Amino acid sequence: MQQPTPAPQKRVRTIPPTVQPVNTADTQAAYKRVAAYCRVSTKQEEQLNSYETQVRYYTDRINRESGWKLAGIYADKGITGTSMKKRDEFNKLIRQCRCGKVDMIIVKSISRFARNTLDCIRITRMLREIKVDVYFEEQNLHSIDPASEFYISIYGSIAQSESENISHNVAWGKARSAKDGNVFFAYKSFLGYRRGEDGKPEIDPEQAVTVRLIYDWFLSGKSLPQIAKELTESGIPTPMGRTVWQPSVVQSILSNEKYKGDALLGKTYIVDCISKKKCVNAGERVQYYVENNHPAIIDAATFDRVQEELARRAGKRKVKQIGTTTEQGKYCGKYALTELLVCGECGTPYRRCTWTVRGEKKIVWRCINRLDYGKKYCHHSPTMEEAPLQEAIMNAIMKTAQVNPEILQTLKMHIQMGLGAQSGEDKSVEAQIRITQIDREFKEILNGVTVENQDSLLSDPRIEELISEKRMLENRLAQYSAAEQHRKNTMSRLDRIFAILDTMKNHPLTYDDLVVRQILQSVIVESKQKIKVIFLGGLEVEAEMEQ
Repeated sequence: MQQPTPAPQKRVRTIPPTVQPVNTADTQAAYKRVAAYCRVSTKQEEQLNSYETQVRYYTDRINRESGWKLAGIYADKGITGTSMKKRDEFNKLIRQCRCGKVDMIIVKSISRFARNTLDCIRITRMLREIKVDVYFEEQNLHSIDPASEFYISIYGSIAQSESENISHNVAWGKARSAKDGNVFFAYKSFLGYRRGEDGKPEIDPEQAVTVRLIYDWFLSGKSLPQIAKELTESGIPTPMGRTVWQPSVVQSILSNEKYKGDALLGKTYIVDCISKKKCVNAGERVQYYVENNHPAIIDAATFDRVQEELARRAGKRKVKQIGTTTEQGKYCGKYALTELLVCGECGTPYRRCTWTVRGEKKIVWRCINRLDYGKKYCHHSPTMEEAPLQEAIMNAIMKTAQVNPEILQTLKMHIQMGLGAQSGEDKSVEAQIRITQIDREFKEILNGVTVENQDSLLSDPRIEELISEKRMLENRLAQYSAAEQHRKNTMSRLDRIFAILDTMKNHPLTYDDLVVRQILQSVIVESKQKIKVIFLGGLEVEAEMEQ
């Protein structure tokens, strides 16, 4: 019988490399076209001196090395290393590398190259693929060597951590400054103020005229685009010194509390130092409101009326119109009745229309529902001719103006009583007293803490109860404050209405959009012959239409 063939013996054969590995000691001699990258993160004088020194150093070094040819010095100054977006010179250098015009980049350290670990690794990998080396002097690393990636990630993480620590320190410093009530003014782009001799903001008389004009125009009923157009046509420069105004710029002036002498700090915040994403602070971070910080251009009552009007226009009832894909709630500053005239049957606003009858044009107002859908939703809303409608409105206003002054004063007193001012003030004082008592209790608890009893005292459920009660009282105080501000604004409007009515008593006026906007809340069309005029404050007056 034949013997079985023995299994072959296992053996390992070495295959020597056919391509020589990169010798980092000889790398400098292997490359010809060498570029240097420099960066300083601030524009302070010491940093700029460092920047100039880096540029001179790399220019001399590359020119001294035999076999090296200067491919350019790329330098960013005053730019952070955590993002690639604004580093124009860096991005230009990378484009040159992709075009095959650079063989090696020399840079002082990984932190100068990038302070974002992911960006640093991503870019060095991309450059390695196109055979471009990055030499980091401080770390003595060549990115062309695959083994260097581990060290680059370590040093890159350290650089990113340093940036995050710096960012946290800066944020803490800004928060501390805000808590102390220090307000920053960007005078170059802020209309109405300039830096005074004492370093504090002072009113610029010439620019303040423009600010007051914007507020007056807005309260007179003009829309944001109308105000922007008039400012542009008047040749008044914008806060940035430009010639064309945008509605958004007008709105920012109207909503900025600095114009009434106050300042809200912490309106926005940066999420992190890497993405640098700026978010509106909707309660996620603490804010500080500084009152009476600087001279006011606009008085508080006018500023508050403007905020209410901004909110009213933004919250205008939306009406779906045929031919549109979305509802429309845009404010119209051209005609006051566009905002005020409402159908008594369906509650939909009226729209101004032009009819042509026997070759003659006639202006009428029609219910939007009736105009767009016929009698499907609104069966009996009448078409109102503009001239008789305006006359009826003015008759109602004049009728109110000629009422006995004592009756108007009694009406005003009843409205004021209905706002409940006194009870709100009493509750606010009670809440403030209780908060003071809670703070005193906290202080007593903290003063009683010792090494022996700190665990038992700090875990006392009474502490949590006090914290919850104080938070609830602070929320109530905010509500009381808002209610008090609403009361003051309402009384200010009533005073203005009665002042206008008093001047009209013996001086009859023709229809005026400005007057109508200032004193009326709405006009309800009840029938072809009758309308109801509702004043701001709730006073209602019925008026007959003349045929």
